[in-house]
Amino acid sequence: MTVDPDRLAAAMRLAIDESAGALGLSRPNPSVGAVILADDGTVIARGHTQAAGGPHAEVMALRAAGPAARGATAVVTLEPCNHTGRTGPCAQALIDAGVARVVYAVGDPNPTASGGADRLRDAGIEVIAGLGERDAMSGPLRGWLFRQRHGRPLVTAKLAATLDGRIAAPDGTSQWITGPEARARVHRQRARLDAIIVGTGTVVRDDPALTARLPDGSLAERQPIRVAMGHRDIHSDARIASSAAGEFRQVRSHDPADVLAALSDTTWVLVEGGPRIIGAFLDAGLVDEIEAYVAPTVLGAGRSAIERPAVTTLSEGSRLRLVSVETIGDDALLISRSDRLPDRG
Repeated sequence: MTVDPDRLAAAMRLAIDESAGALGLSRPNPSVGAVILADDGTVIARGHTQAAGGPHAEVMALRAAGPAARGATAVVTLEPCNHTGRTGPCAQALIDAGVARVVYAVGDPNPTASGGADRLRDAGIEVIAGLGERDAMSGPLRGWLFRQRHGRPLVTAKLAATLDGRIAAPDGTSQWITGPEARARVHRQRARLDAIIVGTGTVVRDDPALTARLPDGSLAERQPIRVAMGHRDIHSDARIASSAAGEFRQVRSHDPADVLAALSDTTWVLVEGGPRIIGAFLDAGLVDEIEAYVAPTVLGAGRSAIERPAVTTLSEGSRLRLVSVETIGDDALLISRSDRLPDRG
């Protein structure tokens, strides 16, 4: 049995695309995608990891393929797991389904779950490792891989500011600095995140909902955990505490490390503010990526996007790498990353 290398590469790209369906769903498990190919390279089925305790990507794809999986090729973004947790080992599921070949992009760095490739080979299944590895590592797997490496979730800080770095005018008005296209992107991203962090001061002052919404204004199917950081009491009527929009947690600490420790079931979190909260995460060295939405507006006064009182000279600033600039409607999105993250993804 042979499958054209170009078709295998295309199938891996499809598996990576499929894995995006697990973002915001599979935590704390990795966002994995799988594709089943016939001998001629035709796609038989595809699947992605479900919510914790549910089927993994391989099982979803095998179920969709049915008997056609026998003798087929399974293309997976992560090495099939080799342990029994809430579900059985995916390596054994592939063996039981009778696949002839397994192609995966990224080896499993978790010692508890790794070893699936060896189990497959021992069963006489051809295994090809590393196809599309870089793209898979910088795709939907990146948050989970980051946690495996650093023991905490990947942290993205998001801000929306004017050209001169203001997030509100002197009178406090701030809606809306950016346009509808930028705001729509933020809502799409929220549905793919595990959690959003803001300070209790922001909650009391602005009463944000921090929900992911669809273009028609309705709630998206997947909602991030909404986290308030700080000691100020949150009223039960606050929009962030609404049970209709998913889970709310308050972490009564001003230490970013405490907040991340309280989010042990997450792989990718967004810090949205306020300015002191973003500054605190930067001071703690816990910002891996900054997404800065910049509107073509100049205020000249007002609240700054980030506050770091301890920084008094240029050399004390946090230096990141600018990896992309994108025009979104009338606004620009600048993405910068620390050395802990690759440029791609």
